[in-house]
Amino acid sequence: MTSELAHAANPPAPPTIPQQQEMPLAVVHGQPVLQIPQDLYIPPDALEVILDAFEGPLDLLLYLIRRQNLDILDIPVAEITRQYVEYINVMQELRFELAAEYLVMAAMLAEIKSRMLLPRPPSDEGEEADPRAELVRRLQEYERFKQAAEDIDALPRQDRDTTPAHAFVPDRTTVKVPPPVDLKEMLLALHDVLKRAELFSGHAIKREALSVRQRMGDVLEQLEDGRFYRFETLFTAEEGKLGVLVTFLALLELAKEQLLDIVQEAPLAPIYVKSLAAGNTNAPLQFSSEFDDGDFNDADSPNA
Repeated sequence: MTSELAHAANPPAPPTIPQQQEMPLAVVHGQPVLQIPQDLYIPPDALEVILDAFEGPLDLLLYLIRRQNLDILDIPVAEITRQYVEYINVMQELRFELAAEYLVMAAMLAEIKSRMLLPRPPSDEGEEADPRAELVRRLQEYERFKQAAEDIDALPRQDRDTTPAHAFVPDRTTVKVPPPVDLKEMLLALHDVLKRAELFSGHAIKREALSVRQRMGDVLEQLEDGRFYRFETLFTAEEGKLGVLVTFLALLELAKEQLLDIVQEAPLAPIYVKSLAAGNTNAPLQFSSEFDDGDFNDADSPNA
C-alpha cells in the first residue's frame, strides 16, 4: 500500500522527444567543429564559386539583359558594356582562360558605345542607322536558338528521365522425347492389319515372290520425305497376309539397322513410323535380311 502511494505521489516523467543535432562544419582530430573560429584566417585568394556558366559572349550578354529586365530592342550600351567588362576582369582575376570571342565582343561593345557618343551625319532618307542593330539581330537569333534548345532538353530523355525495363525471361521450352514402342504394341497393330487383310478373299492367283530386302527399299522410298506415317498406312491389304508379314519383317529389319524411328505417345495409342535415312543421298544403301534365304511366295503362305 505504501509503495502504491509513493508511486502516485511521484508520477513517471514524460518521454523525451529526440531533437535534431546541429551538423558540424568539420571534424578535426575526431572532434566536431560547430562554429567558425574567430581567429581563422581566410586568404583573399580563397576559392570563389561562380554558379553561372555561359556558352559564349552572346550568352553572357543575354544573361546581363535578362537579369535587369531590359528590352533587347533598346539596350543601354554604356551600362551593358560596363557590366560586361567587369565580368571579364573578374574572370581574369580568377585566372580563368578566356576565349578570344569574349574579347572580340568587348571590343564590339566599345565600338558601338563610341559610335553612339559621336555625332552622326543625317542620312538622305532622314533616318539614322542604329549602331546597335546588328548586335540586336544577333541577340534575337541567339535567344530563339537558346529557347529551342531548352525546349528540346525539357523533353523526356531515355537514361536520364526514363529507364527501360529489362526483364529476363528464362527459356522454358522442353524437348519431349517420345517413349519407346513395345514389341507387344507392334504385334497388336499387326494383328489388326491381319484381320483387315482377311477381309480380302478371292480365287487363288499365283503371286510374285516377295523379298524382305526389296520391301525394305520400298518402305524407305515411301518414307523418303522424312514425315511420320501411321503404322497401318505402310501395309497393302490387297497383298493378303503374306504381303503384310513381309512388310512387317521389313519394318523390323529397318528398325534393327536404325534406319527407322518407331514412336508411340501412350499405350494403345497409334504407332507412327519415320525414316532416319531421309535426305541421306551420299551413298546407296545396301540391305540384307536373314529372312531372304528364300523368297516368300504362295507356297510359303499359311493359306496356300
